Amino acid sequence: MKKNPTFNGGAVNPGNKFNVAFGHRSPNQLVGPKNPCTLKGKWKAELYGPDGNLKDYREGFNVVTETGAAALASHLVDAVSGAIAFNFKYMAIGTDATAEASSNTALGTEDARHTSTVSLISNVIYQVVATFATGSGVGAIVEYGILNSNTGGTILTRDTESAINKGANDTLKVTAQLTVNAG
Repeated sequence: MKKNPTFNGGAVNPGNKFNVAFGHRSPNQLVGPKNPCTLKGKWKAELYGPDGNLKDYREGFNVVTETGAAALASHLVDAVSGAIAFNFKYMAIGTDATAEASSNTALGTEDARHTSTVSLISNVIYQVVATFATGSGVGAIVEYGILNSNTGGTILTRDTESAINKGANDTLKVTAQLTVNAG
């Protein structure tokens, strides 16, 4: 039986072995890509007092949750058929300081959630911005998340940082950015 030729670093390989071009160290040992495509999240929270002056500031990195990654993969399939709109546009804040983990399915103790302004920056950064006005999300805010529904739903990312103490008359502006790095 004749085997189909395949690529080996750009050259034809009659042994049907996917070597260099497909990440193999040897004909039978598969390894991961040299530079995998990654999704990285960054958060910024700015607390403003009633006078409009910046009172406190936090910045950090988050984890993409397992349910968030699965939702993204599902969206890629559904987008081909035009079956679904990407709707991770809801920002939530909370008071549970438990460290973020990829297994998170929600915030620990959600305090408030708002529809955010969503934009695309430089074709590779998905940005979500929400403002929690006076009276909304009051307390020691330590956790942040992006979700796909105004209640419940799937959490895409979660971050925890040291507390920002939001008073009843303060405004909290939260910016989340997810950057897709090419491999």
